[in-house]
Amino acid sequence: MKAISETIGRQLAHRSVREFTDRAVPEEVLGALFEVMNRTATSTGLQSYSVIRVTDAGQRRRVAEVCGQEYVARATELFIFVADAYRNGAIARAKGYDGEEIRDMDRFFQGFTDAALAAQNLTNAVESLGMGAVYFGSILNDSRAIIEILGLPKHTFPVVGVGFGYPAQEPQLKPRMPISVKVFENRYELPEDFEETVAAYDEEMRGYYDTRANGRRSDSFSDQLVARLENTIDNRAKMLRVVREQGFELGV
Repeated sequence: MKAISETIGRQLAHRSVREFTDRAVPEEVLGALFEVMNRTATSTGLQSYSVIRVTDAGQRRRVAEVCGQEYVARATELFIFVADAYRNGAIARAKGYDGEEIRDMDRFFQGFTDAALAAQNLTNAVESLGMGAVYFGSILNDSRAIIEILGLPKHTFPVVGVGFGYPAQEPQLKPRMPISVKVFENRYELPEDFEETVAAYDEEMRGYYDTRANGRRSDSFSDQLVARLENTIDNRAKMLRVVREQGFELGV
């Protein structure tokens, strides 16, 4: 697809970069990236998220162990995005508020969404500067451990990690499922030929893996999907227990 703007061109070329050079991200660039995150759209203006920049080598190794991905520790920069109702609770209490609404699911999902939006905004800015980035949803393999590693207080919860820096690799562009099975008008309705569409996508994915791994792997999307459903991570399946432990109210 031909890009209609430079920004869209970068977004269409997005790929996960997992290895980075030794070049540090300049402090002025980091400052600008913080400002970009700070300007991210936020639910009802409450800015219910925080970011932990992980620089300590020991903490990085522990995060990488949770993720099961040793390259996490090698990322030039490692940011963990956190849903944060704690800060607003402290602000409200200082104004005399003594209610419990800060614990409800609305505040949790506001913070979770705010954190995810800020992570994407950061990634767009990073890539606009010629750097690469990778998301670490794998921090949720053990959310309780991440909470302990980062010293997160009650009414916060880790959402996603982002590693970024100057790329030391040029990964292939990974195929995506066709828009016809993702975008609908006015109501949710898969097209009648969606199975054939997915089958064609499976073949494209096999070709992608064959090329990327020199023929060592030939998974299709459908095969990966079934494997992930059949091999769930217990900690992730029971994540709501940790959400409750962090003080959020899950009931009505």
